[in-house]
Amino acid sequence: MNWLAAIGRVVLGILAAIGRVSQFAGATLSHMIRPPFYPREFGLALLNIGWLSLPVVGLTAIFTGGALALQIYAGGARFNAEAVVPQIVAIGMVRELGPVLVGLMIAARVTSSIAAEIATMKVTEQIDALVTLSTHPMKYLTAPRVLAATLVVPILVGVGDIIGIFGGYAVATGTLGFNAAAYVQNTVDFLQLRDITSSLAKGAVFGWIAALMGCYFGMNSGRGAQGVGRATKGSVEAAAVLILAANFVLTGVFFSL
Repeated sequence: MNWLAAIGRVVLGILAAIGRVSQFAGATLSHMIRPPFYPREFGLALLNIGWLSLPVVGLTAIFTGGALALQIYAGGARFNAEAVVPQIVAIGMVRELGPVLVGLMIAARVTSSIAAEIATMKVTEQIDALVTLSTHPMKYLTAPRVLAATLVVPILVGVGDIIGIFGGYAVATGTLGFNAAAYVQNTVDFLQLRDITSSLAKGAVFGWIAALMGCYFGMNSGRGAQGVGRATKGSVEAAAVLILAANFVLTGVFFSL
């Protein structure tokens, strides 16, 4: 029966982890809507998560859009369907690739940064110092970052969608012989409001997950350099997996009908 006990321990560990994260998320939401607020921390989080993430988001999106156009053209040529490039690039970037790639880039850049910063503060007892100053660590460190990510990542997703579509446009009109005006018109005609809404909604959820995982692992990190390293690695892994899982669920919600 050892194998059954091992399975039970794993299941109980998973359920306990889900419970801890759920409690942390609930406490974060509570602190986000109750004063006092820290606008300076919120502004710095907006700058770090939003503005400073634009270069990596833009480069990722433009190369992805260009590669997507080439792949669709090559695949469509097998069935004499090369003309669908603008439509498929638009829907692929807006519905799936744009939000997911931006979410993963935010997880790689922002989640790791938040986890390392907060874990270092814990190791150096700066979080204990906040408590002695009657400042709640979650209200000062977690709530502004999670709120900022939830608000600004949809904007990054929108920018990434536009740049990705432009990357496909540049490749299609520059090397594949597409007419520029016809390409733009096909893109505009094919996209629906539901596509754009789902993309921005995914961005908000992915931003919430990315910042929440960074704060959770940072707050619960072990002591020493190894603890900081494990917290940083664990936060990125958890954020990436949860973003992909949330993408699957949200895609089903928006496009199941």
